[in-house]
Amino acid sequence: MSKIANAFDHGKAFIAFITCGDPDLETTGKAVRAAVENGADLIELGIPFSDPTAEGPVIQEANLRALQAGTTTDKIFDFVKDLRKDVTVPMVFMTYANVIFSYGAEKFISTCEQIGIDGLILPDLPFEEKEEFLPLCRQYHVDLVSLIAPTSENRVAMIAREAEGFIYLVSSLGVTGTRSEITTDLQPIIRVIRENAKVPVAIGFGISRPEQAKAMAAISDGAIVGSAIEKILAQYGKEAPKYIGEYVKSMKEAIN
Repeated sequence: MSKIANAFDHGKAFIAFITCGDPDLETTGKAVRAAVENGADLIELGIPFSDPTAEGPVIQEANLRALQAGTTTDKIFDFVKDLRKDVTVPMVFMTYANVIFSYGAEKFISTCEQIGIDGLILPDLPFEEKEEFLPLCRQYHVDLVSLIAPTSENRVAMIAREAEGFIYLVSSLGVTGTRSEITTDLQPIIRVIRENAKVPVAIGFGISRPEQAKAMAAISDGAIVGSAIEKILAQYGKEAPKYIGEYVKSMKEAIN
C-alpha cells in the first residue's frame, strides 16, 4: 500500500515543493516543518541539478543557490533521515533522471526506501522509458509518480492506468513558474484520468494564489505549489520558514 495515499485521505491535498539546500539544508528543514505544521499534506523535495529543464527561472535560481552552497545528493539523504525523526507526512523527491543515473539507480532508489522517501517525480523521464527505473522502484517500494501534460492527449488513459502514488497533472505548457491565470481546460483530461486511474490526481505548475489553488483543487484531488514558495525563500533566506508557514496556511484554507 502506497503511503502517498495518506496525503489524500482527508480532503483535498496541499502539496509543497521545496528545493533542498536553498539557502542551506538547515533552512530547508525548518521550511519543511513550517509547511507541514500549517497543513501541507505531502512534501516534494527538489534535489538540485545543474540543468533542470522543466523549471522556470525561480526554481532554476534556487537550484543554483543550493549547488553553490555545496548541496549534494548524499547530504540530502542524511538530511531526510534526520527530517523523518519528526516529519510523518509522505515525502517524494523531484529530480532528473541524470541525477539518479550518475549516483547509481539501485543505490539511489534503495536509499530512498531506507530513509523514508515514498516516491520519485522525474519530469524528464518519458512514460515510454519508465522501465529504466520502474522495476527498482517496485523492488524498493518507492512510487514512480507519472506526469500528465495538456499535450499528452491520446496517451492520457494509458499513463493513468499504470500510474502509482498520485498523478501530477501539469496545468499548462512550458516550464514551472507562477502564472497570472491558468487558462488550460483541464476538465476533459481529468475525466479521462478518473476513468482510468486508481490513484488521486493533483495539479501543479503556475499555482501561486489561494483562488488558483481553490479552483484547481475543486476539479482534482489537490494543488501543488513550488515557485511561489521558492520566491519566499529567495526573498527572505534563512528567515523564510515563518513566511512559508503563513503562506501554506492561507493556501490550505483556500482549498478546503
